[in-house]
Amino acid sequence: MCYIAEGRAGACDRYANEGGELVRLDPLTILSKSDAPVVPFLDREWDGDIVAGDEHFITAVGSGTTYPDYKPAPFIVASTVAGADMITVVTEGIFSYCGAKVKIDTDRHLGAERAEVRSDGEVIGHVTTSEYGSQMLSLGGVHHLTGGSKKEGRVTCATLLALCNGEEVALTIDGGADLQIAAGQAPIVNGVAEQRMRVGCGSATVGMFAAQWQGLVDEVVVIDDHITGVMSEHQAGKVIGWQPTGIRIKGRRSTPGRYFQVAEPGTGWGGTDLSDPLSILDTWKADAWPGLSLLMVSTTGEHAAYFELNEDLIPVQKDMPERLLPSVRRIEENCEPSLASVLFMAGAGGSLRSGVTENPVSLTRSVQSRLTRVTCGGAPVMMWPGGGITYMADVTQMPKNSFGYVPTPALVAPIEFTMSRADYQALGGHMDYVMPLEEALKGVTGRQSDHRLSGRRGEAAKQGSPWPLGTAKP
Repeated sequence: MCYIAEGRAGACDRYANEGGELVRLDPLTILSKSDAPVVPFLDREWDGDIVAGDEHFITAVGSGTTYPDYKPAPFIVASTVAGADMITVVTEGIFSYCGAKVKIDTDRHLGAERAEVRSDGEVIGHVTTSEYGSQMLSLGGVHHLTGGSKKEGRVTCATLLALCNGEEVALTIDGGADLQIAAGQAPIVNGVAEQRMRVGCGSATVGMFAAQWQGLVDEVVVIDDHITGVMSEHQAGKVIGWQPTGIRIKGRRSTPGRYFQVAEPGTGWGGTDLSDPLSILDTWKADAWPGLSLLMVSTTGEHAAYFELNEDLIPVQKDMPERLLPSVRRIEENCEPSLASVLFMAGAGGSLRSGVTENPVSLTRSVQSRLTRVTCGGAPVMMWPGGGITYMADVTQMPKNSFGYVPTPALVAPIEFTMSRADYQALGGHMDYVMPLEEALKGVTGRQSDHRLSGRRGEAAKQGSPWPLGTAKP
């Protein structure tokens, strides 16, 4: 239903009209398992030198789709893995039901839970529950793609496409931070690049480093938006014989040495709105003494200050003693680099399943029973239990520019289903359309395809990522 003029590309930039023939513009991407140099398919003709079947994997990137559902998938490829006959069904899926789960490693408060996230002024998602050392965003989904205004749908689709293809996007959170994020890169919060993911909550930090502080300072307070730790009260301090100091903390006391709600969330000390750490201290008890030394530090070591009590038991800031500098650096050393992680999440529906088998529910059951392995551009996926085929994939593990779009709006993403030949036949697969891997590598396309390929390109499998064909047993 999309009209493409001669010599022009379509609205989605995925197909073109060349002499009246439909051409898939992005090259078919083939993963290579070997350490040998990858063949640059677009630079010269493929010479037909085929290695063992388990050394190459035809991904769905650039393969084309089954839409509108009536025909088998573009590639149904047979290979032999460890003596077992395997089938891989390869197609690009059109996903209206998709989105991205974004993990941002930062101690800073980005926005209230359920706060709306905007791109180009349009709401495309929301802040969801935070995790240990990270803030989480849920972006996209069918309601933003199709349930709002046309602009909301277009902006949501464009933002998801950019994020999933590894590009940087600018986001704003209502009542919160301005963000610039790209998958696998350090997030930028309010114009400042994040450096470190916190070592742990305040209580965990006290526990980890208690022995290293003993004898060097009289009291340690690790400030954290969630759980602030106080050394002399904490069980870690008690066990090693830490002397009571008479310190009092403003906030809700949990178990000994652990305090909640010492301040409001923010971008200051330990993810709070504090610029002055002393504001969480109440009047000291009689146990305190003049000259008592106090280290206050955040969970990343980014903020640290040293105080001593004067004759009136009031903390006075002093220069950080040399003896405490290694412990602050140790906190920093134990903080992992801050990154933004993007997981593509989608539900595979009718057009995908009917491209595999005439009885779509049989594929669903095969995936649920783990007889069929699902990959996304060759990358491993996490399958959600329950009904349907709902999965998540780390976009950094996928080939370059794996994602496209259609003006519906919806994302186009690669998906592959791999199983034994016997299992494929048993679930009612399109056996008449199976082709050997060797033919696919030579550039042969299935007779079901209504388009031709513009080319092929090779890409090495990601380091450390499991090989998509797995280890089959005869």
